[in-house]
Amino acid sequence: MKSKILITLGVILFFVICGVGIYHIENYNETYYTKVDNTKVEKLPTSDSMKYEYTLTSYNKKGFKKVLKFKTSRKLRDRAYLSLEVKTLGVHKWAEVDFDELTNKVKEKLK
Repeated sequence: MKSKILITLGVILFFVICGVGIYHIENYNETYYTKVDNTKVEKLPTSDSMKYEYTLTSYNKKGFKKVLKFKTSRKLRDRAYLSLEVKTLGVHKWAEVDFDELTNKVKEKLK
């Protein structure tokens, strides 16, 4: 009887831990900003649609620095400012933004 209770509690605990993990992966989201530097791009030897990989120093809205890697299907416009949506597993998507859209701390870092 005790072993059935322990097994049941173990299974419940397993599903709770998995649920929390999945929730965190799906809902963790932070935005970083960077400036495109085409000297930091690597052409990937692949037939996949993602042909280039960028490794750029990026900053969140508070100015916290992080080096991020992300892939693109094309070379990006040199010196363009990007908004990078970062999830647990890395850059989820990116978009070009105007310099005026950046916070003051990010502007100071990316000048």
